[in-house]
Amino acid sequence: MSEPKIVAYVCNWCTYLGADLAGTNRLGYPPNVRLIRLPCTGRIDFNLIVKAFEIGADAILVSGCHPGDCHYTAGNYHARRRWMLFRPLLDTLGFDLRRIHFTWISAAEGRKFQQVISEITESARALGPAGYLIRREAAPAVPRTAPASVPPVVDEAGLRTNAAGLLRSGEAQVVIGYDAAGTPVFVRREEDCSRLAVNANARVNLAGYLTRREVRSLGRPAVVALPATTRAINVLEQEFQIDRSALVEIAVEKPSEGASWKELEDFLELAPEQRMAYWMEEFERCTRCYACRAACPMCYCERCVADKNRPQAIGTSATLKGNFAWHITRAFHQAGRCTGCGECTRACPAGINLGLLNKAVAKAAFDNFGYQAGAERGAGPLLGTYRPGDKEAFIR
Repeated sequence: MSEPKIVAYVCNWCTYLGADLAGTNRLGYPPNVRLIRLPCTGRIDFNLIVKAFEIGADAILVSGCHPGDCHYTAGNYHARRRWMLFRPLLDTLGFDLRRIHFTWISAAEGRKFQQVISEITESARALGPAGYLIRREAAPAVPRTAPASVPPVVDEAGLRTNAAGLLRSGEAQVVIGYDAAGTPVFVRREEDCSRLAVNANARVNLAGYLTRREVRSLGRPAVVALPATTRAINVLEQEFQIDRSALVEIAVEKPSEGASWKELEDFLELAPEQRMAYWMEEFERCTRCYACRAACPMCYCERCVADKNRPQAIGTSATLKGNFAWHITRAFHQAGRCTGCGECTRACPAGINLGLLNKAVAKAAFDNFGYQAGAERGAGPLLGTYRPGDKEAFIR
């Protein structure tokens, strides 16, 4: 029987010193753990969890200072909030959460370090090898929930008149809207406003164009804003990506579809092995075309982490490991930011249900913090902030 391999990402100022104290006091613990020392738990990137499983870890520990004792004041508060959102995403993907551990260990708690490592080792030994991305189950048939097609409530004649007036007055130099087929159009002349229409085909989140250089070069925009577009504009303003005063919103009402978690809740009734098998089959079809990235209004980075190779956090080839790492990164980067427009799923040529992963982090944000991305203009970001009283039950 092979011995379990455990990777521990530990804070330099507390847990690492706690491990040192355990050694100084001759407190024996299993030699299965490999410590990786980082400045702070706030600097432990979620990609490191995935990377550890990729290289053969059977269990992972993330450990740092107790809340209120952070050497950098608030690093562990930020880390705690991040893990509160990341764990539900891993659960949705089918990771065995019994292999992923979080704990606070101070520099004075050498005995706690000894106890934690011993318990994790015994648990990993009982679970057996993790075997990351080894298929153990047939992929289950998972019914897809078709996106609701609720037609907007709009006076198209009034929309065209309004758009023509904005161009005539110089209040806007370009109107970003839809034609009758739902294709985005960029109208710069009054006579072309007759092309504008808003119907059930209008689904593209037009907020994604507002951060593009080529669109900004056209001058001050007016944008036809469906509710999801307005929420995305709120998030972009929150992240200082747009100047709200430098654009005109033509708001279009649409009957509320409400936030529904039923598809996600039904999926979570599957066993973790079945969920992992489902995503393995889904991600095997991914060609890394990045259509999901191009369609998302929240993916505005000039250089994506998926394109970087020094260091390379995500494999760039369309392999199963690389695809898993990419889609985990893409989904978690939407935490507290995804407005539920569904553009990623609609844009995917392989038909991968990417919106289901977005729902996992969106539900975690709502359940833990009552937060809905873009619901209120002027609301603070979900990540990058914290409350000392954030409640979780998985850190010991």
